[in-house]
Amino acid sequence: MMRRSPFRTAGRAGLLALALGAPAVGVVPAAALAADPAPRPSLELDQEATKEATWFSIRPDLFPGKSIAEAGAIVQLDAPGRAEDAALVPITIQLAVPAGDPRTLKAVTLVVDENPAPMAGRFTLAEGTRNFALSLRVRVNSYSFVRAVAETSDGALLMTKAYVKAAGGCSAPATKDTADSIAHVGEMRFRSFAATGRPEAQVQIRHPNFSGLQIDQETRGYTPAWFVREVEVKQGEKLIFAMEGGISISEDPTFRFSYTPSSDQVSVRAEDTEGKVFTRTFPGGGS
Repeated sequence: MMRRSPFRTAGRAGLLALALGAPAVGVVPAAALAADPAPRPSLELDQEATKEATWFSIRPDLFPGKSIAEAGAIVQLDAPGRAEDAALVPITIQLAVPAGDPRTLKAVTLVVDENPAPMAGRFTLAEGTRNFALSLRVRVNSYSFVRAVAETSDGALLMTKAYVKAAGGCSAPATKDTADSIAHVGEMRFRSFAATGRPEAQVQIRHPNFSGLQIDQETRGYTPAWFVREVEVKQGEKLIFAMEGGISISEDPTFRFSYTPSSDQVSVRAEDTEGKVFTRTFPGGGS
């Protein structure tokens, strides 16, 4: 049924009321004009609620029965407001427990709300970690909040978020030659940035990381999902980080992370969804 415009309804009623000497329906008395109008939800609040709707639907599956607090300064998330390439969106997470806080950091989970598989990755950290930085590239399928949810040693969950405008990242074709990627699948690179004065290192794993949503240009069918699901990076016997990942991690997964060089070798182990395991050990100073 068509709704009548309130302005149109008030027009006829107002004329009749004026003819009878009564206050017009829809005509606001002068006294009322002087009063403050009743508060109305802003368009911005409505849009914010719409953007958060997906999060409220997926949160119980990702963090069942858990309360999540605002992270404050403990978790910082750097993401572009508008991505140049939806298949290669750069994300940086900075974790830091303030002095005087006895807690340490156990893990951080990266979530892309609107992706078909929202959990991009869960990163377990070394025992006793108080400060850690991690950068990687992810796919973003449509305009979405990206969230970093850190878990502290007492089990608390702390979240921060950023809104990223990007679309089509999960179905975008590979940026590199697929045959070449498959031929070199599992090859790894490690680089330390200690010589530049930055306590960081980077690991790259060659892998097409197919999302299962990309179209094969020859068969016109979907390319089956095939991606790196686990990564473990150690310095000697000590864990630096371990990842459980999904289809949101970009091709050739690349991780830049906090690292202090030592004589201990760096070992990297990765496993993909076909059960292929890739390992390599690098000198502690990087190569």
